[in-house]
Amino acid sequence: MIEALAWRPADNLTLEPNALRAAKEQQDCLALTAGPGAGKTEMLAQRADFLLRTGTCRYPKRILAISFKVDASKNLKERVQRRCGSELSSRFDSYTFHAFAKRIIDKFRPVLSGEDALDPGYQIGDRRISRKQIEFRDLVPFAIQILTQSAVARNAIRQSYSDVFLDEFQDCTDQQYDLIKTAFLDTSIRLTAVGDTKQKIMGWAGALDGIFLKFAQDFDAVPLNMYRNFRSKPRLLRMQNDIIRVLDPQSVMADDQVEGNQGEVLAFRYSDSHAEAEHLANLVAEWVNNDGVPLSEIAILVSKQLDLYAGELMTALEARGIPYRNEQQMQDITVEPAARLVVDFLSSVYGNREPKAWMRLMSQLIPYADEDIQANARQDLGRFITSQRKSIAISELLSERYDGWWDTAVAFLRHVGTEALASLSPDYESHERLLQVLRDTKARIEELLKLEPDLPKALLRFSDDQAVRILTIHKSKGLEFDSVIILAVDNEIFFGDQDANRCAFFVGVSRAKRRLALTFADTRSRPQGHTGRWSLQRTMQEEYFSYAVPHLNA
Repeated sequence: MIEALAWRPADNLTLEPNALRAAKEQQDCLALTAGPGAGKTEMLAQRADFLLRTGTCRYPKRILAISFKVDASKNLKERVQRRCGSELSSRFDSYTFHAFAKRIIDKFRPVLSGEDALDPGYQIGDRRISRKQIEFRDLVPFAIQILTQSAVARNAIRQSYSDVFLDEFQDCTDQQYDLIKTAFLDTSIRLTAVGDTKQKIMGWAGALDGIFLKFAQDFDAVPLNMYRNFRSKPRLLRMQNDIIRVLDPQSVMADDQVEGNQGEVLAFRYSDSHAEAEHLANLVAEWVNNDGVPLSEIAILVSKQLDLYAGELMTALEARGIPYRNEQQMQDITVEPAARLVVDFLSSVYGNREPKAWMRLMSQLIPYADEDIQANARQDLGRFITSQRKSIAISELLSERYDGWWDTAVAFLRHVGTEALASLSPDYESHERLLQVLRDTKARIEELLKLEPDLPKALLRFSDDQAVRILTIHKSKGLEFDSVIILAVDNEIFFGDQDANRCAFFVGVSRAKRRLALTFADTRSRPQGHTGRWSLQRTMQEEYFSYAVPHLNA
């Protein structure tokens, strides 16, 4: 425990004045807006370190963090662990909105009555079944109902936490905000809402307009803004600044923050999508082979309908032997703890030496307990993996290599047990959800084996270790890459709400740290097998290209 005045940011990081003030706030709620790359997640991790290390979050109180996506929730939890250590970070709970709502339902389920009553062991499925099953969309309303009806439930939640972090708050829906108000309004709990109004791309899901202003009024929160971008090079920052002037003139970065010529902005126009795919695949190969850019530091972003727009490029990358990852198919499964567990186990038993996989297995399966219990658990897992490696070596003498890999995984899951698997994520308290994750994991590995028959190499491609990332702009939120290509910057893909489109485009642009490329093709071939609406002739999105033109590299 240290005095608040003696606290310094963990790892000797330098925080800008408003970020430092936010990290050390001891009284007020905060409404913190920040641009992409300004370090929102890092500020929350430093704030958690301050609250826990100085005792401002008094033991046994805890900190609750609520995010919108599983990977964002996991990322924040891992960062807090790195800053605070395992002992203090054990008092940091990081959930998605739906996972938090489910915990309320599970703990206070008897409050629900009548047609909303639920039996123990209820499931989450695609339709309502009286007492036995609810839909995913029911979680937040049911949690609100419980907190509204039960003072015991409200007080239990409020007694648990001294602080609440709300990440990516610009995407908060009306129902989610009702849950926050019902749980924490008119209490002494400090709420820190963090987000970027220029990145509000969840309008289709009901994200509220003016949410930061409403939050500041309801919770008497102090508004702060973090301006500095730590991610992008100056040339890219100046392009972002031009977009910010349209989105939010008050947040334009000062000239001294965007000085310098480092960075690269490119724009390409092609006669057709085939020429686009061939040139971009060669460009990616050049970045990797000549510039030494890691594959995982290259991203290809598409506004929407990724498989339709990026199909030719994926074929061209494959022809050149460049590994890629179609995030539309796999991003959600790769961040699932159960999927990571299976992949790390298979890597440990089929690979040669996989220390990283082994360490991840240990961290997921070895409980926080005294040294004897931990040592016994380690020995048990080690003996099991050794026995499986021996069995695999014998079976491969009698059959094709890697035959039975899923049977090996199933044996491991049985050894671990349902209780341990369910503890990996609040979502896995739903048995059907856990089974679906395992089915998806098996299907994804099977897909990878078609591209890479060597199982250990295929398992490496399961994660983002060594592959170009191909994903929608929406899924790129919170990520950053050395080099980013935004594919198909045309009016036919950026249709509909132009304010939302401009925000989405800004999100894509701001993912790039060093290099950004925009592409347009005059004609775009109809994808094979696609019978829906499709425009062969395309028109350039001139506004978006106009942001790039003044900053293009000669």
